[in-house]
Amino acid sequence: MADQKMKERRRVSLMIMVLFFQVLSASLHGCLAAIGQGQPPRKPTSIHPRAGVRSSVFLPVSGNVYPLGYYSVTIGIGNPPKPFQLDIDTGSDLTWVQCDAPCTGCTLPRDQLYNPSKKNFVDCKDPICVAVNSPNPPQCKNPNEKCCFQVQYADHGSVLGFIVSDTFPLRLVNGTLSKPHLAFGCGHRLQNRGLHPPTPTAGVLGLGKSKASISSQLSSMGVTKNVFGHCLGDNRGFLFFGADFVPKSGMTWTRMLQSSSDKHYSSGPAELLFGGKPTGIKGVNVIFDTGSTYTYLNLKVYETVLNLIRKDLSGKQLHDVKDKALPICWKGTKPFKSMRDARNYFSTFALSFTGSSNVQLQLPPENYLIVTEQGNVCLGILNGAEAGLGTTNVIGDISLQGKLVIYDNENQMIGWANADCNRKFGAF
Repeated sequence: MADQKMKERRRVSLMIMVLFFQVLSASLHGCLAAIGQGQPPRKPTSIHPRAGVRSSVFLPVSGNVYPLGYYSVTIGIGNPPKPFQLDIDTGSDLTWVQCDAPCTGCTLPRDQLYNPSKKNFVDCKDPICVAVNSPNPPQCKNPNEKCCFQVQYADHGSVLGFIVSDTFPLRLVNGTLSKPHLAFGCGHRLQNRGLHPPTPTAGVLGLGKSKASISSQLSSMGVTKNVFGHCLGDNRGFLFFGADFVPKSGMTWTRMLQSSSDKHYSSGPAELLFGGKPTGIKGVNVIFDTGSTYTYLNLKVYETVLNLIRKDLSGKQLHDVKDKALPICWKGTKPFKSMRDARNYFSTFALSFTGSSNVQLQLPPENYLIVTEQGNVCLGILNGAEAGLGTTNVIGDISLQGKLVIYDNENQMIGWANADCNRKFGAF
């Protein structure tokens, strides 16, 4: 992205395509050397289903698209549990926290970092290490070698560290306290991570489709079904794991795209509509990514969207203006105080999924625009080519606000419904 100032409070989390986990023999030498090459044998982390009564977990969410640029949950790790604020990210598989191993590039004070003990480290031959590094098996020099990871993100940030395992105390909705031992990343070498200025988050809650994600691990242990959902509001919301909160009606569902190379929550193809009318743009596949603040479209779709908006604004009392928040902004005859003041100048976009009957993801003005501190209205749809995303289309937080979005990995479906995410669950 061209202007450094425009990077403030914006992130693109999307992993591979641009995102990968792998054990790197040479570049991870420092990872292995930081605490030693070997460790006492430990019981392998189970990633196979176990019998049990499945329930659900409900977690409050805080954050917003602007000015913060992220949504997060607070989760306790360890015994006794230590709280960590984590950026919720459906575009990443691996959960990781900043780790005192020691750490280079960490943004939190040392006493707020995760401090692993020898028993927490996962062996290179552990099944969860294999899952983290899929489809490439880890290159283990000896079976007791520590499992390392490296994650690279689309915004050019990266995290390097060890895979560890620890207790995640979770209060289930059936009233019981579950203490699953979950695997996650102990990140001790960070580069270009976080927003500008840095967020107070300790790491990332990976919600992707692989066996390494938190949802998959909870499912494999019989704690919850492999279903989760989120509802992102103006400053709050909620996240849940399990099927207890899935509404029996009122949801719009579309099938996840199935591809051996696609590990994201993707759907399509879809046709782009504007003001309820066809735009000529068809065959659009999209990725749902809560780790991206804004929505990113490939060059052809982005230029079409921008041209449609500008044509629609012709003759209206809005004028182009420079604003450090985003590249494309407009000002009115007087500063806007909220989206309520600005929305009537703009029309609704929609993605109509052509593989399903009457399945549309509606994007009204509040799902693609923000009102800045300067009182301008800015376009929260960005050129994915400038962000290094190529032809990929990413649906970010701005377009997921005000919706209950559910990822049903059991049935390979993604669903959504309009919701008041600022209120307690159930107020749809």
